[in-house]
Amino acid sequence: MDYKFIKGGVTAPEGFKAAGVHCGIRKSRSKPDLAMIYSEVPCSAAAVYTKNLVQGAHIPVTKKNLADGYARAVICNSGNANTCNADGIEKAEEMCSLAAGELGINANDVIVASTGVIGQVLPIEPIQSAMPALVMSLSKDGSENAAKAIMTTDTAVKNLAVEYTSLGKTVKIGGIAKGSGMIHPNMGTLLCFITTDAAVSPAALGSALKAAVGESFNMVSIDGDTSTNDTCTVMASGFAGNGKIESENSNGYSDFTCALTALCIALARMIAKDGEGASKLVVCSVSGAKDMKNARMLAKAVIHSSLLKAAMFGADANWGRVLCAIGYSGAETDINNAGVSFSSKAGKVEVCKNGAGISFDEAAAKKVLSEDEINIFITLCDGSASATAYGCDLTYDYVKINGEYRS
Repeated sequence: MDYKFIKGGVTAPEGFKAAGVHCGIRKSRSKPDLAMIYSEVPCSAAAVYTKNLVQGAHIPVTKKNLADGYARAVICNSGNANTCNADGIEKAEEMCSLAAGELGINANDVIVASTGVIGQVLPIEPIQSAMPALVMSLSKDGSENAAKAIMTTDTAVKNLAVEYTSLGKTVKIGGIAKGSGMIHPNMGTLLCFITTDAAVSPAALGSALKAAVGESFNMVSIDGDTSTNDTCTVMASGFAGNGKIESENSNGYSDFTCALTALCIALARMIAKDGEGASKLVVCSVSGAKDMKNARMLAKAVIHSSLLKAAMFGADANWGRVLCAIGYSGAETDINNAGVSFSSKAGKVEVCKNGAGISFDEAAAKKVLSEDEINIFITLCDGSASATAYGCDLTYDYVKINGEYRS
């Protein structure tokens, strides 16, 4: 299926506006900290969430609001996670009520989220005071401002959209995301909000989202910490005019899922590249695995390895750390058939064959690993399954950022 990436983020699809403002939760006035996405009409909606047993207060509230499969707006603050607070759920519900009141919609049609420091009481007064200005700021050009308002330690805005044609209709899917540290998802994603003008039922939307997340955000690891607040939501306005996708067997479902997955993978790559303190995007691709489950286990184990990440920072072709990660991954594989190679725009170097090291040019390998995007290829002979995981190197700055996180 053909698709192309376009500008516009969550406001690229028809029927959506967005905004981001500074309300005062974060100290610096130069950093927006309150975001909103709004649909002109009720939307089919779906979400996936963290599997951490400690969860942000917004998660049960959003789950309750999406129980009927519909929503019209997203409200999200940064600078405070609203997690592990006695009044957290009350504050999350109040955020929904404040947004709904200003928009003139039902509070049950609002998706709510928070991100930031855990265990600090969320002040509701700044959110209440800023709500009129936030709603007044809603526009078709507001996606980037909304994307900035959900950032925490991120250094790059994650704002993107994709467009494709299905059954004669042009369909757009847009997304904004945040994530830089505390990233090792097992559901979902950090925070990601997706919109589309496709006509999709809530059930089909949920199935497509789970499939897309499985190949994208769930394949990212920055530091091995699964966040308490991971949430990925999608709203579908139906303005594209396509024949409604009712189920996984409907015409158009495959095309929609493919485009949604492409968008999520692109956002996942942005998140991995923007890992806290990171200087390199590291992508691990496994081929020849026994099945998809084993392929994913292998790819994520390698990306998750602190030793391997440190080696990538130092441009050290220490391929033994790749095999070590394969060995403890828990995947079913014959390590004696494993091959490993590194590549980047500077070239490609094979370092391991049949589970053993081979002679290679260390200087050439260092040149390959000195680029800002590195690929690790693992070839196996267990089957035909493949998977790709996304991560980054481990630098001195990661420790510095997290050692001073509350400063």
